[in-house]
Amino acid sequence: MSTLAALFIAILAFFTATLSGVFGMAGGLVLMGGLALVLPVGAAFVTHGVLQLVANGWRAVLHRQHVSWRIVAIYAAGSLIAGVAVSLIAITPSKPFLFLFMGLLPALLWLPQSWIKLDAAKPAQALLSGLMVTGVNLTAGVAGPLLDIFFVRTALTRHVIVATKAATQVFAHLAKIIVYGGLMLRAKDGSALPPLWLFAVAIPLSMLGTVAGGRILDRMSDVNFKRWTRLIVTGIGLTYLVQAAQLLLRHG
Repeated sequence: MSTLAALFIAILAFFTATLSGVFGMAGGLVLMGGLALVLPVGAAFVTHGVLQLVANGWRAVLHRQHVSWRIVAIYAAGSLIAGVAVSLIAITPSKPFLFLFMGLLPALLWLPQSWIKLDAAKPAQALLSGLMVTGVNLTAGVAGPLLDIFFVRTALTRHVIVATKAATQVFAHLAKIIVYGGLMLRAKDGSALPPLWLFAVAIPLSMLGTVAGGRILDRMSDVNFKRWTRLIVTGIGLTYLVQAAQLLLRHG
């Protein structure tokens, strides 16, 4: 790996952790796209899983007083089921498919709320979110917009939403590390991963970014939180659709 690529990943880790610290997602989308530009897809999945596991885990620790642990526990059960199922059929997606899927995911945020009957505060739907979000995370690399639709109809505050989503994503990213890390080990393709020293640099930067994002979140109103989340994630999605089109044309 070149020094420039390593520097890019380290800076990206801080920036995306800050972004997720504010909005509870978006950072994961940006990080996955950035990693896919400089790493093979399998290595990008594992690297993304490690960095996002740290960022989400640390965010959950920082906001632990706001976490709804009942939702997290039920979500974890669904996540385990999805992880086992996908591990049996795991196929690493191509880069055009990866960018196409990431580009389409933000469209979920524009569904009329009257159409969405999902509420993570309900046990059955918390389990469903674990199944669906982890399943999509293992095939598209990210699932923030899908997770978000389970929270748009809740009466939870922005702090509870961000904290609870962070705690649930720990399980989704852990599943990604195990599934794709296992595939890379079986294929003896571990050399495609970034060097260990880069993780040693990027992980503390992710933690610092999470702290910075939390401070910005404290200054934001619930109304602006939901409005800016939708706009930022949509902009990221449109960028990925353009990237997917370019890759498909190039390889077509």
